[in-house]
Parts: sequence; structure tokens; C-alpha cells
Amino acid sequence: MNSATAPDYTLGLNVYHADAAAALFRGNELLVASEEERFRRVKHWAGLPTEAIRFCLQEAGIELGQVRTVAVSRNPFARLGHKIAYVLRRQLWTRQLANRAANAQSVLGIKGQLAQHFGLAPAHWAARVRWIEHHRSHLASAFWASPFHKAALLSIDGMGDFTSSMTAIGDGNTLRPLQSVLYPHSLGFFYTAFTQLLGFPHYGDEYKVMGLAPYGKPLFLEKMRSVIRLMPNGKFTLHPPYFRHFWEGVEMSWEGQPTLGHLYTDLLAREFGPARQPQEALTEYHCDLAASVQAITEEIIFHVVNHLHQRTGLETLCVAGGVAQNSVAMGKLRERTPFRRVFLPPAGHDAGTSIGAALYTLHAIERRPRPAFRYQAYTGYQASVAEIEEALRQSHLTWMQLPDAALFERVAECLIQGGIVGWYQGRAEFGPRALGNRSILADPRHADARERINEKIKRRENFRPFAPAVLAEAAADFFENADDVPYMEKVYPVRPEKRPIVPAVTHVDGTGRLQTVRYEDNPRFYRLIETFARHTGVPVLLNTSFNENEPIVNRPEEAIACFLRTRMDMLVLENYVIERSKLPQEAT
Repeated sequence: MNSATAPDYTLGLNVYHADAAAALFRGNELLVASEEERFRRVKHWAGLPTEAIRFCLQEAGIELGQVRTVAVSRNPFARLGHKIAYVLRRQLWTRQLANRAANAQSVLGIKGQLAQHFGLAPAHWAARVRWIEHHRSHLASAFWASPFHKAALLSIDGMGDFTSSMTAIGDGNTLRPLQSVLYPHSLGFFYTAFTQLLGFPHYGDEYKVMGLAPYGKPLFLEKMRSVIRLMPNGKFTLHPPYFRHFWEGVEMSWEGQPTLGHLYTDLLAREFGPARQPQEALTEYHCDLAASVQAITEEIIFHVVNHLHQRTGLETLCVAGGVAQNSVAMGKLRERTPFRRVFLPPAGHDAGTSIGAALYTLHAIERRPRPAFRYQAYTGYQASVAEIEEALRQSHLTWMQLPDAALFERVAECLIQGGIVGWYQGRAEFGPRALGNRSILADPRHADARERINEKIKRRENFRPFAPAVLAEAAADFFENADDVPYMEKVYPVRPEKRPIVPAVTHVDGTGRLQTVRYEDNPRFYRLIETFARHTGVPVLLNTSFNENEPIVNRPEEAIACFLRTRMDMLVLENYVIERSKLPQEAT
């Protein structure tokens, strides 16, 4: 095959930032995508995602030299004038500036770094590099992965390329930005500052505040309006005295385990604190503070989205960015705004910008036609039968192999008897949520299932809910205002009459973070839920990610290790089953 007819490959990357990831396209079709954390086994791993890149190349059966374009979801030259003016005006800390400059240089030198790591001579590698602004990458990851030909677009997060929010219109092959909110004003930083104040210090802990909020009342909502303020043009601003990053910059590390320094000032701690220590008991005050943070965040989001509708007049909306991971707010968009259809990609967080940078390159720059819409959740690592069997042999455990029908019956029986099942099949999900391929499953009818999973496996805060996976055609029977939610990206109220039936997936406020399961998207997971429903009359399973305070399991040996060090009752690796009751005493 000559170069004129050889398939062309585009490698999308999120680099030197949290949730580093790689995605590989052949032509305009996504082949594979994965986060680096799945291979490094470090949550939110930041840096150059060499293992994710290696995985993508191996899955496609190519070498790096065959990649035609590298699309990076950062553009250090974006908003350059604003950056310079900001630094000069505030005379920011020299060390932080040096760190940011070094980070930018790493992004700009990506081609040489890749060539060196994979043993290529840079001069002989003809690939071009495209640096795509962070929020355009977010917008692209949502719009060109959606079923919509035309839509209003929103990207909203902490900060990327000196911007914290961007709205746009997507139409065919064009993406036209409308307006942006620039750093240091940031809804993401607002939420993170209070996450830290509430005693959740780790990068990515914001979802804990969202889970805690329903236990309180938004008693401090009015007071919050002195911290973050609505603007009449669909924007918002932070009040500078409450936030350190206005005056000191942001202390951050984007190599290995990402870290983010405290964003709140002593004034915020005096007004809303004192800061809770991580091991300190949660009080009613903390719950009320979390509820107030969530309430004002939703108010800001609806303000931005309603203004976007006024400008566009469209009824379709695509959303991405770290703040878009707030599934409670996302589930209310159709209720609180005029948009009738709302799409979020499976990886709306920063890992998804690897896909977005490639999509922007392919469609906005190269003007390639969009392929037919398809769901794209399952793009990660898939173990072969040989790999699974070798991992089982190395484990020295007792196992059986069952055909699908018998397997589904066996698993359903275990669940009905109160068992907890580690379910591993197919390609790993791309994104932060397990969607039936790397999942821990339980019977949602058992009210104590959440406590048992936390005690036996997760060892996490008891206030955090678990999600319901429901057959798509039954979603409206169990949830109010139910939408198509294939990626578990929105929260909806459980119908009052159904709450006693599925208490383990009904949060304290009567809601559940829904996943609708269709046969065409995941046939085996669908059939398992269908089998469970045939015996119980309930087409719902409790579904949470297959991990224990670590990244979601990727390889069979990681699933086996998690099974052994926890107290799951059954492990399913494709059609191979390990039952704890049949293990030797020393293995249990």
C-alpha cells in the first residue's frame, strides 16, 4: 500500500494536565481511547500519557511513525495578551510562573518528546502537530460525538488556557465561539475552594460535595451571592478577596499525582469555616454548606444556559468540562431551561479533550465529514481469553467457565441472594464512570446494599450514593422526567412509588444518577439486567465502578487482586466465574 492510499491516523492527546489521555482515529473514525491512570494505577495521572499512547498504537497495529497528525488539547498561545497583562498587573509569584512556563514548553515540545520516547528521529517523522485551545477541545468532544447536526454548546470547568467557560454554536463542520469567562473568574474554582474548605483536599473530590449536599439545606445561599455573582450577560464573577488565586496564582502540579493548592483565603474560612479537617466528623453545618454550594452552582449554570438559549434559539445543547460532571445540575437542565435535548459525552472531563482535540482537527480544520452517530463509551483496553486464562492460572484460584445464558442465571441468583459481584467484560469504559464493563453490581432492592459495599469493598464515605443501571425501555417507569442517559451523566428523581422497591440506589433526596442500558450499546450487560428482572420484576441493578480507592480496574489481574483484597462474593471475567464460597479458606 503506497502513502497515497495508506490509512491516515490522528492521535489526540491531553498532556501535562490531570487525567492525561490518548485517543486514536483512523480517518474520521475513533478506534480507541484511554486514560493514562488505567495503566499507571494512579488516580487522575498527569503528564505525558505514554502508556495510553502505546495502548492506542498496539490496538491499531501501527507504530508512532504512521501517525499523520498529533492533536493536543492545549494551546499555550491562546489568550497570550491576557496572560501577560494579568501577570504584570498582579506581579505573581516567580516560582509559579516558572512552573507554568515549563509546562507550556513541554506542551509545545510534544513532537520531540514523543519521538524520543518511541525511538523515532524527529526529522524523519512527518506528523504535524495541532495545538487546540482547551475549551474548543471540550466543546468538540461533546458536539461531534453527539447525534445533533446543530446545537448550542457549553464548556465549563476550573480553567484551561486562561479560560474557565466558553459558549458556542456547533453547525455541521463549524464551531463558532460566542463568549467566554476568563480566568481568574471560574465556577470550577469556586466549587473546588469550598470542596477544600469542607475537608476534601484531593484533586477530583468535588463529587463528594455533590453527594453530601442533599443531607443539608441551602441556608447560606444568599451569603454565597457575595462570593460569586451573576452578570446580566450570562456571565459570572468571583469576589476576589475570597480566593487566593487572584493574588498568588495557583499552586499546582501536573506531573504524576496531580495536586492543587488551597484556593480559599483566610477571609472565606472566617466567613464560612473554619476549614474542616479530613478526618473530622461531618456536622449539620457542613451539610448545609454543601447544599448551599450546590444550589448556587446550579443557579449559575442555569443562568449561563438560559442566556445561551436566548442567543441561539436552539433546543439542542451539548455540555462538557469538569463542572459538567455535576450530574445533579445536568439532570435539571431540561426542567430549568428551554433546551429539550441535552447531550454529554462519556468523558466530559479533561481526559475527553484528547478526543475533542482530534475531532476539532478533523472537522473544524480539515473539514472532514462526520461519521454516523454511535455511542462511544467502550473504547479502552480489552483482555483476550488467553490473557484472562493466564491471569486465572497465576492466581491459583478455583474457577468455572459458563455459556452466556447459564452465566446470567448464576450471577442473577448471586445478586438476589444478597451477593456483590465484580463484573468484567469487553472494552473498558472511557471516562470516570463504569457502565457495565468494569462494574461492581448488587441487588438494588436490598436497603443495606450500599452499607455492605462500603464495608466490604469501597471503604468510602457513607453519604455517597450508588447508581441505578436500568433497561432503557423501563426508565420512565422508575424515574420522573427520564431522558436517554447512556453514560450515567444525569440525576433524576426516582418515582415515589418505586423508592421502596429500589432503596439501595435511591439517594436521601429521592434521586438516582441514572444509566439507561440499551441492548445495541451493551448486549451482555443488558441481558444480565433482563435476566435479573425476569426473576424479580425489577429491571434495575446497582452499578458502581470496579475499584477500591484506585483507578477503575483495567486488566484481569487487577480485577482478581481487587476481588481478593475485598469481600466480593463473585468475580466474573467474561465467561469465567470465581465464587468466594468455593475458595480455600486461606484465600477468603
